[in-house]
Amino acid sequence: MEQEVAREEEEKKEGLIEFYDSFKDMFEFFCKNTTIHGTIRLVCSDSNKMKTAFWTLLLLASFGMLYWQFALMFSQYWAYPVVLTMSMHSEPKMFPAITICNLDPYRFELVSEHLVRLDQMAEESIAFLYGINTSASLFHMNEKKIQVKDLSSIGNFSRSNFKLSQNFSLLRISDHSNRSGKKYSKVGFRLCNATGGNCFYKTYSSGMDAILEWYRFHYMNIMSQMPVIINISDHEEQIEDMVYSCQYDGEPCRPSDYVHFHHPVFGSCYTFNSKGTDSFWTATKPGIPYGLSLILRAEQKDHIPLLSTVAGVKVMIHNHNQTPFLEHEGFDIRPGIATTIGIQQDEVNRLGGNYGKCTTNGNDVNVKLLYNNSYTLQACLHSCFQHIMVRKCGCGYYYYPLPPGAEYCNYNKHSAWGHCFYQLYNRLRNHHLNCFDQCPKPCRESLYKVSAGTAKWPSVKSQDWIRQALRHQNGYNSTSNRKDIAKVTIFYQQLNYKSVNEFPLLSENLLLSSMGSQWSLWFGSSVLSVVEMFELLIDMLVLSLLFCYQRFRSKKTIKVAHTSAIPSVSLTLENYRAVQEEPGKGYGSAQTHPPVVTIAMDNNSNLHLHLLSRKVEMPDLCPGVVLK
Repeated sequence: MEQEVAREEEEKKEGLIEFYDSFKDMFEFFCKNTTIHGTIRLVCSDSNKMKTAFWTLLLLASFGMLYWQFALMFSQYWAYPVVLTMSMHSEPKMFPAITICNLDPYRFELVSEHLVRLDQMAEESIAFLYGINTSASLFHMNEKKIQVKDLSSIGNFSRSNFKLSQNFSLLRISDHSNRSGKKYSKVGFRLCNATGGNCFYKTYSSGMDAILEWYRFHYMNIMSQMPVIINISDHEEQIEDMVYSCQYDGEPCRPSDYVHFHHPVFGSCYTFNSKGTDSFWTATKPGIPYGLSLILRAEQKDHIPLLSTVAGVKVMIHNHNQTPFLEHEGFDIRPGIATTIGIQQDEVNRLGGNYGKCTTNGNDVNVKLLYNNSYTLQACLHSCFQHIMVRKCGCGYYYYPLPPGAEYCNYNKHSAWGHCFYQLYNRLRNHHLNCFDQCPKPCRESLYKVSAGTAKWPSVKSQDWIRQALRHQNGYNSTSNRKDIAKVTIFYQQLNYKSVNEFPLLSENLLLSSMGSQWSLWFGSSVLSVVEMFELLIDMLVLSLLFCYQRFRSKKTIKVAHTSAIPSVSLTLENYRAVQEEPGKGYGSAQTHPPVVTIAMDNNSNLHLHLLSRKVEMPDLCPGVVLK
């Protein structure tokens, strides 16, 4: 009795590693002890099958809703949406870079003969299309020509090598009737490939646009004869020839405050504060008196009149160390007008990586930039187009820089480059080239909002003394009655600037918080409940492995027992007994002994057990085991 009690106590002691006897025990233990709400109702109401079924369905539905919400959260997270936040900042900042151009490109002496011939062709085309004689009013052949020195090293240039082509004449092309039934025509010129096939007409509904584009097409072919790098430092115009007065924050501008360059279409250009490193250009106060004030010469000398029909000055406000693309972002200043331009700065900060495609400095862009300034989207697009142009057409577009080893297009060497160029440009404009995919936006950039106001300047009563003052100070001399000067003032409206930042709409922390909220909503539990779920799954896996192993061992044992059985052998233990001697008793006394069992096997390999009497007489001798 004491041994049985001790055995039960030993069985009740907790072992180092214990496990459940069945899946039912494991499930009951989990339902009674877990922190997940509702699971205990599965076992406490097992006597009522309807309640058990109801709570089972309710828990399964809650699990389904929970993981459906999880799926929606992860799908939204992997879409990587962003949210824009705007903040206002107020602090002293650097004045932006300002580029001005006089819309009067040079007529280089090196190609002056071809330009004269082109002007004659334009005069003939306009007379053919509209019957207007423009030789007296449009073209001026006596303008000063710019001579480029140090051409002895350019051995491949000769005026006789290039000839203007007559194959690109302007034509009036009849088009289909419009809805009103009236016929209308377009103006354009014909372009073909190298074999003379696949021709198309580059047409415009406006004859003015067609003439300007036709003129620019020939002009690029002529200018391709110029050396790639033109040294105009010896003969460049002085800034006083264009800028009569320059003041910033009430102080006169210095010679180191600007850089000069020549644009093939917009003429002589100057960029103020191009680097943005001089503290002189720090903006400390907003308003007109603290901005940049310029008095400019706005007359048009008509060097190359058909490149631009605008008289005035081209102005662009841009970031420092940035190439000014005046054809995309510049605006015009009218002669005889005082223009005040207020600027407001906005900063844009974009997220890169999975949240969007942007670049920090352009080093990770596959397009090799052809401009020496900082990365911009326009610089990348122009560089990408020029690389494709050189690869597809065999030459480069004149208005863009050249890659190493390439040359500019002209139809004497590349007869079909115009056909190739216009087709590629249409594909770029329609986003069919991969340049927009290869050129991401900058991750951080500054944008300038512009608001302008104009007034007539100088007034009738003040124009005489203003002209006299300019004549005395700058040698200004006006021989025409048209307005040939302009005033422009550029200033910060406010030093406050708006910063637009991208942030992840669903970050990792917010995702975990949302998942926890959903888990609490459907089960009213915490993250430890999730650990309990994992523990249940691990227990189920281990218990399944143990059952499979036990079943495998039992099958193996039965198989061995069948193969090792010996028929017709019976082992009898009927005469086996244990004798417990008591003090003072001999061998002849009768004792009570445990029952004797006989194990026998028949011809069918079946085992038979036979229980014998518990009381036997102890024989004088103890016989051994008998085999029958």
